[in-house]
Amino acid sequence: MKRQIAYEIAERYSGIQEVPGTTANPAIMSMLKLDNEWPEDDSVPWCSAFVNYICWLVGLPRSKSLRARSWLQVGQPVELFDARKGDIVILKRGKGEQPGPEVIEAPGHVGFYSANDLTTVWLLGGNQSDTVKLSPYPTNRVLGVRSLEV
Repeated sequence: MKRQIAYEIAERYSGIQEVPGTTANPAIMSMLKLDNEWPEDDSVPWCSAFVNYICWLVGLPRSKSLRARSWLQVGQPVELFDARKGDIVILKRGKGEQPGPEVIEAPGHVGFYSANDLTTVWLLGGNQSDTVKLSPYPTNRVLGVRSLEV
């Protein structure tokens, strides 16, 4: 039930975006500073900060890290086609060959599961084109899906 609430709250943040230049969006900075003191502005990757913040609001387990792949160590694994709205999806990011899910320090992206078909998974997440929104990703980029509810 909390996963659905998390998704609904995340939807309310749709449209929040980075502020260009030296100014930062205070909402994004709150997300970044929840677990990390070092971010100076919202130009750093903040997809994991968004997921951590929403999970914190509803009392779900969190990775407490800005690394997207850190979410591979939280919750229980779920197959993509068994995922439910609000589960956490972790993706590979970058060009060329990327390491598998065993490498937490590699580039990644994370968001809340919305839907999928054979070739596309839809994620509601932060830092998707510098904003919170629903976006499509190829299913071949999925590293893992995690349920935060047991």
